[in-house]
Amino acid sequence: MRISAMLRGTGLALVTLFGIGLVATAPAVASSEVDRYLDLPLVNRDAAQGPGGVHPDLPYDRAELGRLLDEARSRGVPAPRYAALLFQYWLVDVTDKSGIDLRAWDPRAGVQANRDNLIRSYRYYEDLQLDHRELQWAGMGGQVGADFGGGLIDFELAGNIYGLPGISESARAVLGTVEQAAGPQAVAMLPTGLLALAEAGPRITPEDLRYIIGMILVMQKNIFSDLMPMHDAYVTGGLPALAEFQAAGLFGDDIMGAWRDIASGDGGRIATGNATLLRREQQWVIGRQWDETRAYKGSVGEAITYLSGAAGSPSVAGVRPPREFRPVRIPFTAADGRAMLLTLPLPDWNWSVLDARWDYITTELLPKYKFQVENNWPALEAVMRTPYEIQLESHRPILNLPQLLESAARETTITPAEG
Repeated sequence: MRISAMLRGTGLALVTLFGIGLVATAPAVASSEVDRYLDLPLVNRDAAQGPGGVHPDLPYDRAELGRLLDEARSRGVPAPRYAALLFQYWLVDVTDKSGIDLRAWDPRAGVQANRDNLIRSYRYYEDLQLDHRELQWAGMGGQVGADFGGGLIDFELAGNIYGLPGISESARAVLGTVEQAAGPQAVAMLPTGLLALAEAGPRITPEDLRYIIGMILVMQKNIFSDLMPMHDAYVTGGLPALAEFQAAGLFGDDIMGAWRDIASGDGGRIATGNATLLRREQQWVIGRQWDETRAYKGSVGEAITYLSGAAGSPSVAGVRPPREFRPVRIPFTAADGRAMLLTLPLPDWNWSVLDARWDYITTELLPKYKFQVENNWPALEAVMRTPYEIQLESHRPILNLPQLLESAARETTITPAEG
């Protein structure tokens, strides 16, 4: 009995020791370092959540990320499980090439803190276009970025611009001109953004501007973070590298098809592919955030988003500014019964509204940029080879807004309505 008990005890001890050994050694056999990075959600794909990459646990060293990716691939891990790792790898790669510190990239820090990031990101866009004629989305984005960045610099430097005399008063002067010429019913037909500017102007604070500037900088980082890793993968690894994005669920058939079009060498398909990327940017990447920005404190967000479009003057040759693309036109009946038309040189639409913005992009920006690439490359190349600091500083429209509004009041025209 005692021997039997001793054997049972020894067996129990061996099992216990063996079990401990299994617990201690099993992870080394059944798992590896890459496992901690599998199935991570893309919690920071939207830069509104915070600075840095797509998940706080992911490394920022390109070589380490590449090694982990190779391990996942060699083990046959399904691509959706390492999607965050794949995304982070290409995002780190492209920010390294651009000279941007991804870990510290915080849009909420403001324009001056992000000035170098703006310059380096848009410089990289234009360099891609210079080296790869088919990457027209990148080239157009680089050119438009100068308008966007210059306006943001003005907004921040004049942080109390809405407290300065001129903005709201000038907007109310426009309303007065319209009412005098066409009556109060015509005022009610003016763009809601212009009405909001006249009403909310005195209440807009530097804090409001900082919030909206932060939102716009978040959108800028979101666009870069979504589309630049794709571009980097394309120029580095071609369509097979992008097929891994699709396999991981980072984009769908439409975007894979767009890249096949871009790589096709056919001018029409190249234009179509770049337009698809642009639609993704404007709708999927930033569409919701523009809506949130316009809705900020009601008339405050409406006023500022309207004003940003009214002030814009695109860099792309031949593109009309938004205020000339679809200006305010109000039909009314004159005192003598004649049908008349009041025309005001301000936009009848708000840049933050997707359908209106897309109409402008597809009518003005896309076709005219395509024409430049195909028919006037030397001039376009000369612009893009200009140091980006100079491109940025040459587009500073915001400080002239009171004059722009006053000019709109002076240049309001009344003409007979056509048949």
